[in-house]
Amino acid sequence: MFRNILLSIWVFLDPLYYPFTRLQHLTADPEKGGVFRVRLTKYKGNDIELSDGIIIRKNDLLLKIHLHNVRLLNEFNYMKNELLKGRAIYKRVKDSMPLLTAFILNHPEETKIKGVIGITLINKGFSTLGFECILPKNKLYCWFKKTFQLPIYLLSCSKISAANIKKHRTVYLLMSKENLMKKYK
Repeated sequence: MFRNILLSIWVFLDPLYYPFTRLQHLTADPEKGGVFRVRLTKYKGNDIELSDGIIIRKNDLLLKIHLHNVRLLNEFNYMKNELLKGRAIYKRVKDSMPLLTAFILNHPEETKIKGVIGITLINKGFSTLGFECILPKNKLYCWFKKTFQLPIYLLSCSKISAANIKKHRTVYLLMSKENLMKKYK
């Protein structure tokens, strides 16, 4: 019940918070725009070479993806089976990938965008979508991000344990624009 109250508060606050985030929906109609909200960002970490040979360097332009967590949590709150919930969310993310591709192709900065990046505690299912998992080197940054992502994790899982919390680490999920286009265009 406490979880439902927190989720209701979040549903109410999200539209008030959204304008301050610089995030955009992938389409003009947010209800049909998939599960991502995005914004352009300059990469600030160490150089990373992706498996397709693309190198992401400091100040490269990336499209930062954010799952619309409150929408997903609200939609799948009734599910108690973690496996079924994970599959349902995976399907929603996969179905949103072509919208992400179209967003980049139609963006005024399309030629400068090198790829997409997400920062998450999720540790399964990303590779079949085409993402690569990279561990950030800065421990303070990882701790900071985990602190702010932990409430989302706690709201999303039905069984909470210290061991489960410890095993989830902050990671970058990266995909080059070329790989995204090949897979989802």
